[in-house]
Amino acid sequence: MSAASLLRTVATPKKTLAGAALTVATCGTLIAAAPAQAASTTSASSARATAQKMIGDSAEFQCFSNIVQHESGWNHTATNASSGAYGLVQALPASKMASAGADWKTNPATQIKWGLDYMKDRYGSACGAWSFWQSNNWY
Repeated sequence: MSAASLLRTVATPKKTLAGAALTVATCGTLIAAAPAQAASTTSASSARATAQKMIGDSAEFQCFSNIVQHESGWNHTATNASSGAYGLVQALPASKMASAGADWKTNPATQIKWGLDYMKDRYGSACGAWSFWQSNNWY
């Protein structure tokens, strides 16, 4: 039984608690194999390679990568359900990334450009942003 099917079963008012408990016991766990917004390995690798080329400096790339890994897991369509933050760098509001290109919703390179510019303007560099992130768990 899939997790979605299980959740429908549990959420259906007609089902009894005993039936739901039996379903959970049968499945063993409700933990999905992967997060709902996990980036595919190919797209994540491609985005990382693009960022590495755009940044050049290995130390700056590592700082940028650390932030992106924490913020979106390198998923360029990651969306924070509660805040609306979007993309690799979790821009808020997401539409701010339009200043880097009209394709900001779908193009990791555009998101990387916007993110690097933001980090440079606000923190001096990606490493400055990473240092702030480590102290505050946000940037």
